[in-house]
Amino acid sequence: MIPPTPLHGLVVAAHTPFHTDGSLHLAVVEKQAAHFVATGVKTVFVCGTTGESSSLTLDERRAVAEAWFSAARGSALRIVVHVGSNSLAEAGLLASHAQTQGAAAIAALSPSYFKPRSLDVLIDCCAQVAAAAKETPFYFYDIPALTGVSFSMGDFLGRAPQRIPTLAGLKFTNPDLKSYLHCLRLEGGRWDLPFGVDEHLLGALAMGARGAVGSGFNFAAPIYQRLIQAFHAGDWEKARLEQHRGGLLVEVLSGYGYMAAAKALMEMIGVPVGQPRLPHNRLTTPDQQALRQQLESLGAFDWIA
Repeated sequence: MIPPTPLHGLVVAAHTPFHTDGSLHLAVVEKQAAHFVATGVKTVFVCGTTGESSSLTLDERRAVAEAWFSAARGSALRIVVHVGSNSLAEAGLLASHAQTQGAAAIAALSPSYFKPRSLDVLIDCCAQVAAAAKETPFYFYDIPALTGVSFSMGDFLGRAPQRIPTLAGLKFTNPDLKSYLHCLRLEGGRWDLPFGVDEHLLGALAMGARGAVGSGFNFAAPIYQRLIQAFHAGDWEKARLEQHRGGLLVEVLSGYGYMAAAKALMEMIGVPVGQPRLPHNRLTTPDQQALRQQLESLGAFDWIA
């Protein structure tokens, strides 16, 4: 059940904006939406890892999703809602809510505190969530580095359709390009497989990727738009340059704590999404100043302009 318009091109994994006291600051969603439209991004993935979903309450996740649907109304933006949770009952409630709001698709990662011990159990978990939104395409969000759940995604795609009629594909957040290529070629290219590791996007494009979901697209969409254009034009030197720039940004931000630094960078470019919630670290004022200086010395603000 791939959406009428699959998740091709850049899909931004949006930050959840907070006030300084850590409460939701949903008025900023309008600024985020305008920024994404201005940088050519047409699909937004909300309440995922970058959206700090595991640090939000059920009501907050609903409120964030509703703010995005409101902001997207009348624009070309499509909204994909991540509904995964350690509580499958909660995930089902979020899936049903996303469908009533008109989500282009839903996605869910694996429960990760009590981990499924087999692929069949993982499929059962996904089937339960997808069944709560029977008219909405479902993507399994594979991110083994964070969930600790690692099964063959080729086997998942081979078995899951019998239990999940709405399965559209995977959000493939795994640098294993061999496995990615295998999944892309299954059943004549049946599945939609947006790639989820910014630093490896050029490799994924070479394998056949047509879409990508990334946190870096919040602030660095121009880099990745140029990368994709250069790849399709056969300009490998330009494509490699842009991929290198994207990787350098990740390296710099990670040195300060990626989530906190990425959100600080958003503030620097005029989209004040605030600091992250614990257990992510927060940046002190001196840290923010040092980050800005390091980014300026790289020329990063020119790269993302």
